[in-house]
Amino acid sequence: MEAAVTPSLGGTHSWRHVGCTFRNPMPPLPFPSPAFISTIFSSPLSFLVKTTTRPFLSPFRFLDHLKSGIKIAKQGNERVIMDSNFVLVRQIPPGIRLLRAVRGRDWTLKTYRYATLLVTFIAYACYHASRKPSSIVKSVLDPDPLNRPLSGNDPFPWPIGNVFIEEQGQNSSPLSESSRKGWEPFNGKDGTSKLGEIDVAFLSCYSLGMYVAGHLGDKLDLRLFLTSGMVGSGIFVALFGMGYLWNVHVFWFYLAMQMVAGLFQATGWPSVVAVIGNWFGKRKRGLIMGIWNAHTSVGNISGSLLAAAVLSCGWGWSFIVPGAFIVLGGVLVFLFLAPYPEDIGFTHRQLMATDENGRDVEGQNRGGEQGGNDGGGGASIPGPCGSGLRTSVGLLEACSIPGVIPFALCLFFSKLVAYTFLYWLPFYLSQTAIGGHFMSVKSAGNLSTLFDVGGIVGGILAGYISDRLKARAITAASFMYMAIPAMLLYRWYGSVSQTLNIVLMMIAGLFVNGPYALITTAVSADLGTHSSLRGDSRALATVTAIIDGTGSIGAALGPLLTGFLSTRGWNLVFVMLMLCALIAGLLLTRLVIAEIAEKADRPMPGSKQGREAPASEPLLGNLYKNTD
Repeated sequence: MEAAVTPSLGGTHSWRHVGCTFRNPMPPLPFPSPAFISTIFSSPLSFLVKTTTRPFLSPFRFLDHLKSGIKIAKQGNERVIMDSNFVLVRQIPPGIRLLRAVRGRDWTLKTYRYATLLVTFIAYACYHASRKPSSIVKSVLDPDPLNRPLSGNDPFPWPIGNVFIEEQGQNSSPLSESSRKGWEPFNGKDGTSKLGEIDVAFLSCYSLGMYVAGHLGDKLDLRLFLTSGMVGSGIFVALFGMGYLWNVHVFWFYLAMQMVAGLFQATGWPSVVAVIGNWFGKRKRGLIMGIWNAHTSVGNISGSLLAAAVLSCGWGWSFIVPGAFIVLGGVLVFLFLAPYPEDIGFTHRQLMATDENGRDVEGQNRGGEQGGNDGGGGASIPGPCGSGLRTSVGLLEACSIPGVIPFALCLFFSKLVAYTFLYWLPFYLSQTAIGGHFMSVKSAGNLSTLFDVGGIVGGILAGYISDRLKARAITAASFMYMAIPAMLLYRWYGSVSQTLNIVLMMIAGLFVNGPYALITTAVSADLGTHSSLRGDSRALATVTAIIDGTGSIGAALGPLLTGFLSTRGWNLVFVMLMLCALIAGLLLTRLVIAEIAEKADRPMPGSKQGREAPASEPLLGNLYKNTD
């Protein structure tokens, strides 16, 4: 951190920023140049000027302060300007300000953590819910030769009604005619391939946008960045559905809507992982993020049920309604999400102390507005000090962090498998006889949610095991190897009976989504706070973007290949999925060997040294200590 004042104000000065108090001699700063003043006014709009003497500081008064003496804290491209009368900081979320005013006092750190978990959980569940409709409507846009109708005669959606609705010869739904004919341009001979192209267009833009979004997420206000992404995603998801109401039959319209939606969707994952990584230390990170990562499956389930519930009104509504929900989720994020604990008054020292001893602390209320004194008598606080005083790292620097590339490549194949199930499982179920009966399109969408139920269990289980073993790579590789027989059994015996299909589907979801959840959450957070970063850089969003962006390339490739291979038989699709799971596990072999070697050198758990080992130190953080 750099701090300076003009010679006329030399000496020792006290100033604060976002929960941090500093007292230090400051070297002189020459008269600000025009370029410097221009840089000040080009600061992000997410900052505002607060004064202790008046609610508004005019530009002329601002220049007077620059001339009379300023103190500037600068790192990278983000700047914080302050003097004795004003501080340039990020806004406290309006919802939190309102709650503070109503309650008359602040929440504790633990309460804020729970609130952050809840808000980010809802936010990313909305992201995934808005991705699910395309898999639900595939069988409506491109019906199979048997011309199965939209749904059976059950008036209530699952889980209130039946999971399986046996096909009826006629359907009274107003969409029944169009569901038999399909929707041009997807109902031709190349309709299945075009649906695959729609998926790959979305996921390609999503994966490419991920790299840019992750880097921007480390530079911009995560709250506003995430809000913008959610609102933009909702608009373009809804516009895809509006093609039904507008009677659009141009392939390029749907392709363009999905591509733009993919770019906006890329803002989600790096942002929410960065926020969670900022609020939670490494202690029990795998378990916490395993539970929190259930938002992926909850979003898939809710998106499937929501899209299937309104499908009888017209397939376009299966996009419009989830699009509206993600916009509402963006409003929630804008009102209540605080990306950094320091932004609402908690110091880095308080955060670390809570992680170490488990004792909760209460935030500073308006009387100590972002009160930054933690009892240190104004001593300098080590570590990060708020959202405005952290630098981001470049993509190449983030790629050089040990473990990033192997896990990114592993996620390429792991996510290929997971997203193939995400986009094609309802279509597969609607075209496969289960227990000698075919099910309706709506029932196939309902049943596919059980794959995500297994995924919830798998994500939590993988996080818990990796915490207990302190071995992320061993856990992820083991799950990928176990996914191979699970998928093989599902293909061979899933059509025998309805009960067996459900059981085998949930087991496959457990092993497929377990490592996918672990790598995209706990592993990304571990690597984003790796010791090679020296603790003073922001790399969470960037590392998350590299890992998940690489995985999303695989996610785009899987549905595309499935669109072509499924025309030659589903056995080829499952062979492809099992081969990818095998490669994903093999890519972690080097890390697995290193973890086994390190565990072999450690004391036994029952020894005194084993009991004194810090629980907050994951194996991944020390795996390449010599390379730091």
